[in-house]
Amino acid sequence: MRFKLGLIVNPLAGLGGSVALKGSDGAQTAAKAIALGAEPKANIRTRAALEQLLAYREQLCIYTVNDSMGEQVAKELGFDVEVVYHSERSTTAQDTELAAKALQAIGVDLLLFAGGDGTARNICHAIDDALPALGIPAGCKIHSGVYAITPKAAGRVVEMLVKGELVTLSESDVMDIDEQAFRQGAVRAKRYGELRVPSELRYVQAVKNAGGKEVDELVLADIAAFVVSEMDEQYQYIMGSGSTVAAVMEEMGLENTLLGVDLVQDQALIGQDMTAQQLLSAVEQAPTKLVITLIGGQGHLFGRGNQQLSPALIRAIGKDNIIVVATKSKLQALQGRPLVCDTGDSELDDELSGYIQITTGFNDHVLYAVGHFEE
Repeated sequence: MRFKLGLIVNPLAGLGGSVALKGSDGAQTAAKAIALGAEPKANIRTRAALEQLLAYREQLCIYTVNDSMGEQVAKELGFDVEVVYHSERSTTAQDTELAAKALQAIGVDLLLFAGGDGTARNICHAIDDALPALGIPAGCKIHSGVYAITPKAAGRVVEMLVKGELVTLSESDVMDIDEQAFRQGAVRAKRYGELRVPSELRYVQAVKNAGGKEVDELVLADIAAFVVSEMDEQYQYIMGSGSTVAAVMEEMGLENTLLGVDLVQDQALIGQDMTAQQLLSAVEQAPTKLVITLIGGQGHLFGRGNQQLSPALIRAIGKDNIIVVATKSKLQALQGRPLVCDTGDSELDDELSGYIQITTGFNDHVLYAVGHFEE
């Protein structure tokens, strides 16, 4: 008996990340992102997931949507493919929902989908909990607990199912935020429902505590004071997103893009809410360091809400020039799980793995593992 794998790719997912649009919901936003030079990555990330299944091509068949919504990448990898829904050339949220309904109707064993929180909402709206589903992370916003930690991890979960291994299914929250408020620096998260997800803990991420506000303000102040005291006026500093980095900006008295990426030098703001290309151009002009924190609950350093930090940019900065800041309570909440790098470049994720120093207070540091997904 062959495993029936349903596949839906949102080819527009993640377009807004690298060009600082903080999302790609809606045709106008996607068009604007493309005009700004954004490159579609959803099918690349889907390929990374499906490559984990190449050894099982005879044991499964992929049921999917025409062209860039799944058919193309599956056929390129040599899988048996059956198209069960045809979309127009311009794909919409309605296409995703109708495709999901079609896949459930023919009885696929698992629905694998690539996108972000908006895509997860569409899937959740379209199917009932009789159909297990799992997301390949490809969007700008990944707050939901229905996504694997990396594309490769998604492929490994499917592999376990194809091999007949016991995999627990559990209900996981589908979360999303208001993109308009997000672009204004406010996080307004809402729970939209649940999907039944293969919950192999090594491979599936936790729900991000989207409404969480750092309560230990004294610790944040200590971290910020230390980072600022160590800043070298010869370097420019890329300031990542998140409340911990925002505390460093506040220490310098600078306006901060909470959910974007800014650039400072000699404690002066020289670039605000910058795109991937703008940052790369800036790095080529002067030595640069990066100040970044992790996403609470998930532990991602790269690949969640900071796609402006492209693989090319990270390589140009260099691992030794990355300053990671976090409170110990945020690290303890991970319960020993390693930090995750999901840059979209597996070789770079390799290079970033190992133990790193994290600033957790004033001249207070811990060593913490950055995991590399290679199972």
